Amino acid sequence: MANTVWAFATASVTADTLFKAVAAEAPRRIDEFNAQEMANTVWAFARAGVPADPLFTTIAAEVPRRIGELKAQEMANTVWAFATASVAADPLFKAIAAEVPRRIGEFNAQHMANTV
Repeated sequence: MANTVWAFATASVTADTLFKAVAAEAPRRIDEFNAQEMANTVWAFARAGVPADPLFTTIAAEVPRRIGELKAQEMANTVWAFATASVAADPLFKAIAAEVPRRIGEFNAQHMANTV
């Protein structure tokens, strides 16, 4: 699911039916997603401009529980996606804000820019 919506968003291909199906199914299967898949999925929805509140809510709750699994790029892309989609997610932002200083050496300039 993650790779498919990522590909469609990257190619700027409109696929409303696909995005709606993923938005409905992904929250039910979030335990099957790894950190990169969670980040890529919300990134794709934000990039495509497709609202998916239940999906974002599910990932916002999941990221703080699994923060240690996220690489720098995944944290940056997730924060960028939530900000771009204008989705409030205080626990997610706080978890990432607390994690970044501990792992600042993993962040390149692009990761930092996207996170900020």
